[in-house]
Amino acid sequence: MAVRILIVDADPTVQRALGHALSQGGYEVLSSGDGQEALKIARSGKPSLLLVAANLPGIDGFSVVSRLRIDDGPSTHTPVIVLLAENEAAARGKALRSGADDYLIKPFHPAELMARMRSLLARYKPDEQFNPPTARSNTVIPAAPAAPKKREPARVLLFYGAKGGVGTTTLAINTAIALHKELGRRVCLVDANLQFGDHRVFLDLGVDRLGVVDLASNPSIDIDLIKQILVRHESGVDLLLAPPSPEQAELVTHDHLPDIIHQMANEFDYIVVDIDKRLDEVNLRIMDVADTIFVVMTADLPCLKNVRLVLETIGHLGYAEEKVKLILNRSNAFTGLNVKNAETALKRRIDYQILNEYRSAIGALNSGSPFMFSKSDSVLGKSVMDFVRSVDKESEEAPRR
Repeated sequence: MAVRILIVDADPTVQRALGHALSQGGYEVLSSGDGQEALKIARSGKPSLLLVAANLPGIDGFSVVSRLRIDDGPSTHTPVIVLLAENEAAARGKALRSGADDYLIKPFHPAELMARMRSLLARYKPDEQFNPPTARSNTVIPAAPAAPKKREPARVLLFYGAKGGVGTTTLAINTAIALHKELGRRVCLVDANLQFGDHRVFLDLGVDRLGVVDLASNPSIDIDLIKQILVRHESGVDLLLAPPSPEQAELVTHDHLPDIIHQMANEFDYIVVDIDKRLDEVNLRIMDVADTIFVVMTADLPCLKNVRLVLETIGHLGYAEEKVKLILNRSNAFTGLNVKNAETALKRRIDYQILNEYRSAIGALNSGSPFMFSKSDSVLGKSVMDFVRSVDKESEEAPRR
């Protein structure tokens, strides 16, 4: 049975264009140009998702969403994407406060609309079958997240790069995807590099997507608001994105992320956090709430020097030695130093090794499609998968906080 989508827009041209695109994608389309009428259709037609323009005659799109949420009640949730005419912060905030799950700024590309729709349908309609004809699209629709294996609070895995360029962000992103896609865990990936976060680039997301700064600008933060801000990637991983510009990083204080992570703990099995290499108050507070700190390194002298200093600093701050794990990335790359040399210099064991496969890594970066999502059977993908299985096993065996 085709998935039913309700389009609510006063412009007949927009209705026709969206209706054609959705029909081509295999969806059943309902349409309305009036907010009051749309609510009646939503009640009788039971659409799986609504696309609602903000500017409607009579009651506006924000009011439509608010009333729909009342109709939903506590046990159901009909996903809604609000279509905004302008990219204004006030309108974006109003859309989310009304209860919308996402928004798009007109004009937008149909492919982006389809991706966001699939994400919401997978999240809120996991038992509903929606399989648009593959002949019309090469897009792979991700499977609904597996049922959670356990109900304990999330394990917080923090990735810290001893030096720029060692692959910290790549490992954090692909670890999160592997935990969900291959092991069926519920995962949230947090880009905590507040000034220069790269997840928007690595995952081919635009600057218009919501992130942590949208939470920080609210007077109060609760789990319902956090869920509205999280972005669902095609892989099924939920994302909390860094601010889109460096100057907005100042809006996020050292209290924000620990509080957000704490509130998300019962929603996920893992929270994977990617931070920059500064040991400032913001990063140290995140380290406090992490279960494991993965220090990512490569086998070269500048990096070994930084790792030694980081280990000394972390030790002085009172973190338990078993909380800190070393990951040697690109372990088979020729640098003149091998694993034994590195361990001797650091006077401690390297816990994990990730193989070097430059083509897979750089290809995934340039395409905006992480290798654990598109090429998990590559040499690099298998190496990361071995790491992820070890981490998951150790997490299950480790005592809870």
